[in-house]
Amino acid sequence: MSSRLVNVYSCFEGLSIDRIVLPDVFLSPIRIDILKFVHQNMSKNKRQPYAVSSNAGTNSSARSWGTGRAVSRVPRVPGSGTHRSGQGAITNMCRGGRIFGPTTVWRKWHHKINKNQRRQALMTAIASSGLVSLILARGHNIKEVPEIPLVLESSIEVHSKSKTGKKILEKLGAYSEILDKKKKKNQRPGKGKMRNRKQRKYKGPLVIFEKHAKCFRNIPGLDLCSIDRLNVLKLAPGGHVGRFCIWTYGSFLKLNSLFSVSKDMVEGKIKNLIPSPLLNRFSISRIINSNEVQNSLKPLSGSFRKSKKNSNLKKK
Repeated sequence: MSSRLVNVYSCFEGLSIDRIVLPDVFLSPIRIDILKFVHQNMSKNKRQPYAVSSNAGTNSSARSWGTGRAVSRVPRVPGSGTHRSGQGAITNMCRGGRIFGPTTVWRKWHHKINKNQRRQALMTAIASSGLVSLILARGHNIKEVPEIPLVLESSIEVHSKSKTGKKILEKLGAYSEILDKKKKKNQRPGKGKMRNRKQRKYKGPLVIFEKHAKCFRNIPGLDLCSIDRLNVLKLAPGGHVGRFCIWTYGSFLKLNSLFSVSKDMVEGKIKNLIPSPLLNRFSISRIINSNEVQNSLKPLSGSFRKSKKNSNLKKK
């Protein structure tokens, strides 16, 4: 169990009004390898099928001339009197022919992900959102934020006006992070410029609520997520850990009921168990030289003689 206390801050005053114990999920091991694997496969589940036309490049009556004409056996356009007649067609190396391996809509677009891996990735994303070094490394501006993780009182969920939400963020020093993201205007590389997404959009804070957070809905650069529908794609966009998260009091308390160290603490379900580290003591030399390990070792039997290797190339 964690013994660290986290302050709960008032919405409009920005002062600490209560203290709660840090949930155990923030102490879970950070497995970035699992998170990246899960994020990569989850992002594939948004894709829409695409394919070239099944007849593309093959709408020609071209036939091969066969052997004996000192030309390749690719299909050739019939007829005479035009430049097109006698030209190669249909095959992928010919002008106007089909592509190699035409794409099909029955490709495997979506990927199933192991439940345990999904849970571990979710715990990794939550645990990394409580480390200041990882949040700074991700590029968030949290110089004026009083504490990480940042927990607000539950009365924030009553408000519905965007100007109220803006005032709350300014009071807690989180609005400068959103302004920084709005100033950043870099052009997107590739075809996305033609598809109504010319500018890159940068990820700001993520507000995690219990019931709703209407006052933050229309603030650009700010994302919302329900505690009952936590998503790795939002908690670690791009597969990069350390997103700046703002928790409401109710959602922060609910983490203990969603993630637990032992099976008894989860509400009647054997799920979302926080993995315990394999080694409690990380000094391997102390483990090897301990009395328990040394007493269980077998003594060396006799003298050990190293065999000499003779090379066949050398003279005997």
